[in-house]
Amino acid sequence: MKVLQLALMLALICGFAAISAYINGISQFSVSRRYQLTDEDTEALLSLHDTFEKCVSANGLGLKAAKGSDYCQTTINFPSDTIPKWKDPKTGELESLSFDFNLCEAVATWEQVRNSTTILTKEFIDSLPNGWEEYAWRRINKGILLNRCQNKTLCMEKLSLVLPETPPYFPRQFGRCAVIGNSGDLLKTKFGKEIDDYDVVIRENGAPIENYTEYVGRKSTFRLLNRGSAKALDKVVELDEQRKEALIIKTTIHDIMNQMIRALEFALSMCDSVDMYGFTVDPGYKEWTRYFSESRQGHTPLHGRAYYQMMECLGLIKIHSPMRADPNRVVKWVPSNHMIRDARIASEKLLGRVGAGSVNPLSACSIIKRQVKRNPDTISKLRKAAQDHMRYVKSSTMYPLEHNPGHGLLCTVPAAK
Repeated sequence: MKVLQLALMLALICGFAAISAYINGISQFSVSRRYQLTDEDTEALLSLHDTFEKCVSANGLGLKAAKGSDYCQTTINFPSDTIPKWKDPKTGELESLSFDFNLCEAVATWEQVRNSTTILTKEFIDSLPNGWEEYAWRRINKGILLNRCQNKTLCMEKLSLVLPETPPYFPRQFGRCAVIGNSGDLLKTKFGKEIDDYDVVIRENGAPIENYTEYVGRKSTFRLLNRGSAKALDKVVELDEQRKEALIIKTTIHDIMNQMIRALEFALSMCDSVDMYGFTVDPGYKEWTRYFSESRQGHTPLHGRAYYQMMECLGLIKIHSPMRADPNRVVKWVPSNHMIRDARIASEKLLGRVGAGSVNPLSACSIIKRQVKRNPDTISKLRKAAQDHMRYVKSSTMYPLEHNPGHGLLCTVPAAK
């Protein structure tokens, strides 16, 4: 197992620079459909808004949500006596106390994430029209100045060697997952033992464990790295006391939603439930700090807190912080699965998504290709929830098509017998 983890780690790290850019668009898959909303669709979106507002009011520690100008828009407001600390580096203006979000976009996209494979693979690029000539090369070309990757053919050959052939992880592969941030508020509550009870613990960058275990726990399953941390790999490896971490470069994860933390995208794509520690900023917390070092410049704590509250009130995550320290805390007014399903269907129609309104999970597939042969032992050893999901999607693998106007999927289906 350790050898496999190390191999995956090296593959992803080697491929990091080559695949660091976002796809610039797949225009040939543009969708210009319009779906008529039924009365039931309209009611579903109104019900979601109503429940969402009640949830934010009950759980948001002073935050309030209000309907926007249409079925999708919502605004989350901070109390008027909130004192913002972050300034826009370009304008010098203080952070706003009001933030706009699109609930339709959030519901439709996050539900898609939960059924998708978010790690880039060779299978994915092979399945794209001109994938190696266009998609892969764009990603490589972004790193020319950093990596002197001037031989296009050679660089594509190297990229094909370091990418995993098929998905290393599957939707619903893990049960309870905790994503641990770096906020200084972790030092206010001793969450260590609680964190170690999760099936999977995901940490970020160079956040240390040693000397902080009573606050942040000891367990670490995955560590997601940005470019700077990946360059300091020797220091990152020293953080893994138990030598069991799998390292994932953040830019090897599909990015299909703006203003999101990709650690959450990764976690939500393969976990039944996701809990967050060390991301929020509670009222009265004067300054954004990291629990292990000096203050961090450039964060937008108010926007982040509003965004995470939106996610909690869509039933995607559960927030833990000094003011939400009870592990048995119940998040009130979370929309039911039935409500989310109906709102998702309505949102897909309103947004003109590929396959909107269909009960067939493969209806969202803009591209369908035959799969690379899978190892049956890998699938048979998955937990029941993952196997149930595989049956639901008819053993297909779904990949997001980044920046695709219709937000369709690239789906690989089992080879014909």
